[in-house]
Amino acid sequence: MSVGIVGYGSYIPRRRIKLEEIAKVWGADAPSFKRGLQLHEKSVPGKDEDTITMAVEAGRRALIRSGGIDPATIGAMYIGSESHPYAVKPSGTVVAEALGITPQAHVGDLEFACKAGTESMYLAHSLVKAGEVRYAFGIGADTSQGAPGNALEYSTAAGAAAFIFGSDPERMLAEVVETYSWTTDTPDFWRRSYMHYPRHGSRYTGEPAYFRHVMNSAKGILEKAGLKPEDLAFAVFHQPNGKFPLRVGKRLGFTMEQMEPGWLSPWLGNTYSGASPIGTTAVFDVARPGDLVLLTSFGSGAGSDSFIFRMTDRITEVQNLAPLTRMQLDNNKIYIDYGTYAKLRGKIRMGE
Repeated sequence: MSVGIVGYGSYIPRRRIKLEEIAKVWGADAPSFKRGLQLHEKSVPGKDEDTITMAVEAGRRALIRSGGIDPATIGAMYIGSESHPYAVKPSGTVVAEALGITPQAHVGDLEFACKAGTESMYLAHSLVKAGEVRYAFGIGADTSQGAPGNALEYSTAAGAAAFIFGSDPERMLAEVVETYSWTTDTPDFWRRSYMHYPRHGSRYTGEPAYFRHVMNSAKGILEKAGLKPEDLAFAVFHQPNGKFPLRVGKRLGFTMEQMEPGWLSPWLGNTYSGASPIGTTAVFDVARPGDLVLLTSFGSGAGSDSFIFRMTDRITEVQNLAPLTRMQLDNNKIYIDYGTYAKLRGKIRMGE
């Protein structure tokens, strides 16, 4: 049975903070950070925005592009995130209720660092493929989680991407050609209970973690599908910064032209669980029928999921039915200063 994506959507907050604004507060060298990370600015959630609200907005846009799927026919929904609003209370129930999916649905919250979003997509695809449900939602959403003055503060951003999987040929806009995962226990990034911010193993997060897993996952799925980099129209890799996805893509043999449409990190930042899924929505926004698209995520801890999609004739019919990802990045921005950013993100904690 052919299974694929029948609806997709993204959401990016309008607020932005430039790297210069963060560097100014900490006395850091902004040009060196911009060169080193290849980032310019990042999205910041408003006071009334969190993983749940962003997932709802992205989910609504996916439903619009689905061509009128009745939410009550969606049998499963999974939300992957590093920043669920509650330690005990699911995000998924709130989102499912808001989208009209409840009560006859299987819902779950997922965590696997930055690949929790593709983890949700993997499960949603598998349930539809197994014939357990007619449609299933896979969502990745996150908010900023960088300690004040830490390198992560320059990159951690906010956004969400949602995908509805199904097997209806008349609704399918991107067929799943192949899937693949590559996983090890590589402790490069973590956050213990009661810690406000995650910690990372500095340079150890590069070659042993990110590059090793992404390279093997991408090579694995290409070999499994019998394809070469030149056979694909687009490739999207996890974006912890602006530099890593381009470097890994070039190592694998992809060109800048193949990667640029999904390369959002310089203007968006690292949206954690939504990073590679949001990049995929940007590619879907410009893809054409027959295009092959590679998506390879990365999650610290560590693992990498890969998908290869083939665009159908329907893709061009749905692209403009909901806000395009690049338009959300480029239009109606609200730039804020560090004080406003710190207040919105709860970085100022008052003693009793």
